[in-house]
Amino acid sequence: MTALRLACGILLLLASCTDRSFTPTVPEALELGTPKTVFAATNRGALPNGNFGAQRSDGMSLLELTVSIPPEHKPGSLKFGYSDPDPATEFTMAGRRQFESEAAFSARLRRELSKLPADQRDVTVFVHGYNSTQAETAFRAAQLTHDIEIPGATVIYSWPSKGKALGYAYDGDSALYSRDGLEHLLRSLQHSGARRVIVVAHSMGGFLTMETLRQIEIKSPGWTARHLGGVILMSPDLDVDVFKSQMEKFAEVPQPFLIFSSRKDRVLTLSQRLRGLDNRGRLGNLSSIEEISDLPIEFIDTTAFADEAESKHFVAASSPALIALLNGARETNAAFARNPDVLQKLLPGQIVIRNNAIKVSLKDTVAAER
Repeated sequence: MTALRLACGILLLLASCTDRSFTPTVPEALELGTPKTVFAATNRGALPNGNFGAQRSDGMSLLELTVSIPPEHKPGSLKFGYSDPDPATEFTMAGRRQFESEAAFSARLRRELSKLPADQRDVTVFVHGYNSTQAETAFRAAQLTHDIEIPGATVIYSWPSKGKALGYAYDGDSALYSRDGLEHLLRSLQHSGARRVIVVAHSMGGFLTMETLRQIEIKSPGWTARHLGGVILMSPDLDVDVFKSQMEKFAEVPQPFLIFSSRKDRVLTLSQRLRGLDNRGRLGNLSSIEEISDLPIEFIDTTAFADEAESKHFVAASSPALIALLNGARETNAAFARNPDVLQKLLPGQIVIRNNAIKVSLKDTVAAER
């Protein structure tokens, strides 16, 4: 009964009367806000109002979105107003452009990268999770890459999530439906002129990403390590046994391979209980790395930052203190180079090494000093 109450409570918390299906384009928002370009590849069906909804499409649409970041924005916060945004205080869609061909999309992305110094020409591919609309995904990707100061170009892979709290089963099927599209995107980005392509996936997007990389490895052994500059799974909604079976197909695991987790993630707790697995954690809320200790991964426990995060299901993107910590360690590449001495120096917390895996239990030094 307690589990049922918890599940119902969280579903009610996630549910909303707000219409999330429409987000207007407001070019005037850039008179107040800071522009952020977000490229998008989506297999969502197009809606008559110019948005992309929850229907699955056989084809891929390619877009350039301009997000206006409000002048009052604080790191870790993501506020938007759906059909009636306030550009002074909320993330706002300021521009939409759809490309007629993949060649046109690639050419525009290449031009964007050419503006940057050679050592910053990275492409970060953000794969969203459950219960997300396309506009919300663009806003989150803009917020995350802006706040953590991720260099290069940002590309979202927007798969057809229902965008509803009770759409979990539909979203799970849509994630499987979307594997081929994500594979095509990742392969095509190798011709963009990018120095590195890094995949960042959140929640159920971690399941989609791992399924996609698994099928790539079956077709082209070693491809992911040769062509990806890193994989980052944030709060992955993924069964541990499934994850291990996916990793078995990798001829070589791309590095760095990071997993950000939190034991206070209530959405993942709900995911466990919906499956009847009260005592078995998801990959994104594991308390121990024993089960995955044979894998060459870095496991970052962000539980210490969960209470002050705007979203306990996305602590790495919504905790101001953690964002400040990540920005303070500008030698991020070295920090995650599987060197415990470097990790200990740059990231406060406890380091545990088990076989091939490294776990960092981060400590919120700001909170500790209060």
